[in-house]
Amino acid sequence: MSGIVVIFDFDKTIIDVDSDNWVVDELGATDLFNQLLPTMPWNSLMARMMEELHLQGKTIEDIKQVLHRVPIHPRVVPAIKAAYALGCDLRVVSDANMFFIETILKHLGIRECFSEINTNPGFVDEEGKLRILPFHDHGCNLCPPNMCKGKIIERIQGEGMKRMIYLGDGAGDFCPSTKLVEGDYMMPRKDFPVWKLICENRHLVKADVREWNDGEELECILLQLMASMISIKEMENCVDNNDTNQLLDCKLERIALGALA
Repeated sequence: MSGIVVIFDFDKTIIDVDSDNWVVDELGATDLFNQLLPTMPWNSLMARMMEELHLQGKTIEDIKQVLHRVPIHPRVVPAIKAAYALGCDLRVVSDANMFFIETILKHLGIRECFSEINTNPGFVDEEGKLRILPFHDHGCNLCPPNMCKGKIIERIQGEGMKRMIYLGDGAGDFCPSTKLVEGDYMMPRKDFPVWKLICENRHLVKADVREWNDGEELECILLQLMASMISIKEMENCVDNNDTNQLLDCKLERIALGALA
């Protein structure tokens, strides 16, 4: 392993939409969702929406089919596969749920790229209904009541000396960005809530900040960062023995592994 942990948020980072909103909208429950939204926390609301969809006769297969057509930028999957091939430890930290995330990652053929998924439990019960539960209790006032991503980052940091690259978009990604240390990288999606929070509180973030707009820039910046962090020897050990001159393509730039000093 390269000693680098790459942590991905899921909604609007790996995929281009919020998976909760996508499922609710595609299954025709938007009005009820908007009606209930002011009355309960998001995680509780999604649990309630799954109950309502079950009562309306929507099946787990209906939900899977919706998840299989979720929008994703065409360069995101290649970026994830490249990071995995270079020996990075890839993990998901997301306020979505396990059922949605695993269904999508398996459909994209990249579930095995991730060593760990940290998210709200989501499972099918004996009645065939999708149940969604909170991830954990915590006392952080920056995060929603069901999940503090900062505490997850602290737990990963406690595993040993590892450098981190964190990619995210939402307000819930600000707390973990404040846990990153010098030598780490924070990749906020430009003009999204976490980017705005970092811009307003730059003194709280010790990591080097590299913003991105879309999947093409995500791939470009992520590959450049990994190239700067991983030694040539490590790269040569990671790529196929028959292809040690493998190139990382990034927009119009081609970076030869053997030229990365």
